[in-house]
Amino acid sequence: MSTLPLSKPDQGRLFAGGFAFIAVLAAMLAGWIPIAFSIATVFLFAGPHNWLEARYILGRLPARTGKLWPFFAVSFLGIVGLTAGFALIPSYLRNSSAMLEAESLYGIWDSVFLVWLATLVTMRSRTNPRFEAGWVWPLMFMLVAGVWLEPFAFGFALVYLHPLMALWLLDRELRRSHREWLPAYRRGLLVMPMLLLALVARLHSSPNLPGDDPVSRAITGHAGDWFLAGVSSHLLVALHTFLEMVHYGVWVVLIPLVGYRSRAWELETIPVARRGGVWRKAVVVLLLFGLLLVLTLWSCFLLDYGTTRSVYFTVAMLHVLAEIPFLLRMI
Repeated sequence: MSTLPLSKPDQGRLFAGGFAFIAVLAAMLAGWIPIAFSIATVFLFAGPHNWLEARYILGRLPARTGKLWPFFAVSFLGIVGLTAGFALIPSYLRNSSAMLEAESLYGIWDSVFLVWLATLVTMRSRTNPRFEAGWVWPLMFMLVAGVWLEPFAFGFALVYLHPLMALWLLDRELRRSHREWLPAYRRGLLVMPMLLLALVARLHSSPNLPGDDPVSRAITGHAGDWFLAGVSSHLLVALHTFLEMVHYGVWVVLIPLVGYRSRAWELETIPVARRGGVWRKAVVVLLLFGLLLVLTLWSCFLLDYGTTRSVYFTVAMLHVLAEIPFLLRMI
């Protein structure tokens, strides 16, 4: 007996159910075994999700920049410059002759980031589809003032807000390629605040996580226990690990499911590769180099997980920043 294929709304509900399953499972494991789950998720998915993200972006970038080259030039300079600056701050602070305090350095970095972001929003507003962006500069100056009142707060917020960018990007992708699925997906997103509130209610009075080894300190430090000293590190690590796992799930499972127009290793849907010649070879080299980096990252995790994790989350600022202009182009 044959079965009828699912309708598009039913496919959307199935997709939303898959997202909800990932989110619920991530919340359960993050609340139950936060340190072990954090170690496992970063080890398994940090490298592959970066490769899949790069592959997706290549598939969406135009073959030629044309009139958009100023936007892409400013984007590239900001991504590289801000990543380099972020990576150099810790080494500068370890220098005995350092003239600036950590608060000043991170305040400068945050301010440059906000100016870069405001510039990109303004440039994007002047290309089709156009939108009004006069609000962006007053908001930017207000945020810069706030940054200098508490320079570390901005970086702390970025750690927790960045994973949510993947949800917004998935929404834009569904709007482009599977519009019929959007209502179900957006209803499925309601599970996120419910799970966050459940973790807070369950763990807000929990004792701090045990363990003073380098790996545990790296994980709790990245979750921000140094910034919110009065909040349980169990809660902070659970929240951060939950958001990171949802972020990885979107990039490793859901966006490849809806965002690729071919298999990940096929180049026909990458516009710049279709130009042929040296461009196609450059794309092949870039993707193979990315796979080599994934293997290298796994090897380094096995050799020294704590150090590799710290280095990874510093260098990973590159992909955090790269998502911003890409997301702006999808608006």
